[in-house]
Amino acid sequence: MQATATKQEQKTGYFGEFGGQFVPPHLAEKLNHLYEVFLKYKDNPSFKEEFKSLLHTYVGRPSPLYKAENLSKELGSTIYLKREDLNHTGSHKINNTIGQILLAKRMGATEIIAETGAGQHGVATATAAALMGIKCKVFIGKVDSERQRMNVERMEVLGAEVITATAGNATLKDAVDMALGYYVENPNVYYLLGSAVGPHPYPTIVRYFQSVIGEEMKKQILEIEGKLPDAIVACIGGGSNAIGAFSHFINDDVALYAAEGAGESMELGATSATLTLGKPTVFQGAFSMCLMNENDEPLPSKSIAAGLDYPGIGPEHAHLKTIDRVSYHPITDQEAVDAYRLLSKKEGIIPAIESAHAVALIGKLFKDKNALVIINLSGRGDKDVSRL
Repeated sequence: MQATATKQEQKTGYFGEFGGQFVPPHLAEKLNHLYEVFLKYKDNPSFKEEFKSLLHTYVGRPSPLYKAENLSKELGSTIYLKREDLNHTGSHKINNTIGQILLAKRMGATEIIAETGAGQHGVATATAAALMGIKCKVFIGKVDSERQRMNVERMEVLGAEVITATAGNATLKDAVDMALGYYVENPNVYYLLGSAVGPHPYPTIVRYFQSVIGEEMKKQILEIEGKLPDAIVACIGGGSNAIGAFSHFINDDVALYAAEGAGESMELGATSATLTLGKPTVFQGAFSMCLMNENDEPLPSKSIAAGLDYPGIGPEHAHLKTIDRVSYHPITDQEAVDAYRLLSKKEGIIPAIESAHAVALIGKLFKDKNALVIINLSGRGDKDVSRL
């Protein structure tokens, strides 16, 4: 696995000016212990072998890098899809849950908790907890539980207790708030956070376990094309699939693009375009970017994609935006739906509506450019078929 943080960043939990750990002292103690355990095991041969073995035999890695011939002809560029949708449970989320469940196991955890928006992280956490025989609670916003009902049912079949958050906008932010509250009150719980957000060390841990995406992607494209791509594109909510895809290309001459949910319009309160319209602030335990009102209070976000419906962003993405290493672009709900249908009809691959945002961005940036581009297809769209 490759980490993109410098030694200083790994020690402090900061990416440039963003990151850190803004939590009560007793929670900081738990998080610092988690970081110590992570540092102890991440380079441990036995731990790495168990992780890689499960990724191969249980998850089904490496995921294929597929040349989308029909989509390429349609768009006038050579398009490859990194098929994270073919992983066990149907998304990239399982990479991180397998890694963290192995940490939790070594820490003697008796209960796992997680937050989820689109339901994919909830399903992946419930799956990993079932595999290890550990009790599991998943927090999901009421709005998300209704629009992602299939995934709620999958979590329950896997033995997880699904707890609905009704406060606020009843979406991902509120599920995270509820999970953090439970974590503070229950010291023996392991919080398996699903995105590259929150207080240190979670952004570092999630990036590490998701970096397998970029590691495989680089090897595969060099084997197939004999060169690096011109660009990599991913969707972004909190940022885990994007940082995983970008991780092995940060220092290469490869353009990196991320598609965030614009919602129905680019108006505050009607969008999830945090890196386009957000401001720097402390939010959910870290200093990063967040959508805020005129009183500098967090605003509700809005996106057709539950996994992108989040007003914050991972601190490493805020840093990459600030230094102009990654270009972040808003994609409207309608643009995402159009791309969802395009990929389905052209390639016979139904993407998650989250991933469809990245497909839409390809069409805007690389139409008739004769470029070599990889889309990180972060999840499959079974969960979205009935409502799109």
